[in-house]
Amino acid sequence: MADSATEGVKTILFPVSDLAASKPVYAALLGIQPQADAEYYVGFDAAGQQIGLVPGSPQAETVPVAYWHVTDIQAKLAEVTAAGATVKQAPRNVGGSRQVATFTDPDGNVLGLIQD
Repeated sequence: MADSATEGVKTILFPVSDLAASKPVYAALLGIQPQADAEYYVGFDAAGQQIGLVPGSPQAETVPVAYWHVTDIQAKLAEVTAAGATVKQAPRNVGGSRQVATFTDPDGNVLGLIQD
């Protein structure tokens, strides 16, 4: 196996149909205001846990997705697919040097990877 350890789950993204309506609900729940606030992403840093809101659509995720932070996204994706996972969305740049990818386990659960 490749040496591509994870840093654990640090990011959970929630698809929402209306960012403006959802933002105050999550702010009240977490007791903080968002650190990132754009039309494509609203992010909260809750005691080191990244909670993100992303616009949902019929083609996008409909349930929250947990993202494991990794040092080598390509190596970890190769490792999990060799073990039986299926790539859902190949690594892509989402700003700066951040790369994200999603895959499904044998039961269809969607899991994510992030590399900074």
